[in-house]
Amino acid sequence: MQTRNNVNEFSNFHPFVNLLYFILVIGFSMFFMNPVFLLISIIAGAVYSIVLKGNRAVRFNLIVLLPTILITMLLNPAFNHNGTTILLYLPSGNPLTLESILYGVAAGTMLAAVICWFSCFNEIMTSDKFVYLFGKITPSLSLILSMTLRFVPKFKKQFLSVAASQKNIGRSIYKGKLLKRLRCAATIVSIMVTWSLENAIDTADSMKSRGYGLCKRSAFSIFKFDSRDKLALTYLIIAVVSMISAIQCGGVNFSYFPSISFNVSIAAGTVAIIAYFMLCTMPIWIELWEMNKWK
Repeated sequence: MQTRNNVNEFSNFHPFVNLLYFILVIGFSMFFMNPVFLLISIIAGAVYSIVLKGNRAVRFNLIVLLPTILITMLLNPAFNHNGTTILLYLPSGNPLTLESILYGVAAGTMLAAVICWFSCFNEIMTSDKFVYLFGKITPSLSLILSMTLRFVPKFKKQFLSVAASQKNIGRSIYKGKLLKRLRCAATIVSIMVTWSLENAIDTADSMKSRGYGLCKRSAFSIFKFDSRDKLALTYLIIAVVSMISAIQCGGVNFSYFPSISFNVSIAAGTVAIIAYFMLCTMPIWIELWEMNKWK
């Protein structure tokens, strides 16, 4: 009997389905510069991050993703002066073009979407899933990846704990003169570096003592590829094949330079947009279905 995961139902799917989904959605988000595709990716990623992390995701989207788009939009016209629609001339004499601004918005949206999807990826693809998928193929790489994925949140938690301890003995990094705060910060960094090295050595010794990496080592796994995973895999294949077929028929042709232009087949473009929308929103539909079923 299966129990519902407290985080998200999609995380209860087989690790291969989870990994394949994020490879597809992140890969397509990195290469599609069509504004419709960018909007679908960033909105779906933001909504799914909120489903996964709640208010933390809202703060992250406002503090990190929105400034990413704005900064890229401002920086791109400063270095890219291509385009035929000149709005004005900068003090340096270079033109400020509409195309460079729009391309900066598109590039910033693409970068923000990828960051957002990676934050979702970090929530779903836990270290045990990486060990399960790659433990027998590349044990060392699997261990490194799993340690890397869990290092950032673990480091952050330990850093806050050390900072609170140092604050209690009068070494706060938030109050006092700048020089004193820098010294306290350096002390905390030194403690964290020592902790990180010791933690890595302890983990490696622990894994070695348990026989990790041996050819005949047995492994326990709670993951099973069931009918639900087969249905999700079929869904992914249909969405990707439909989207690629529509792209081959000219469904997403869009150019920013030298001027904004697009040559899109209405039928192929509609199929591509629907397929990409269904791909990006797949875990959201799964969660909505599961919420409705449990009610």
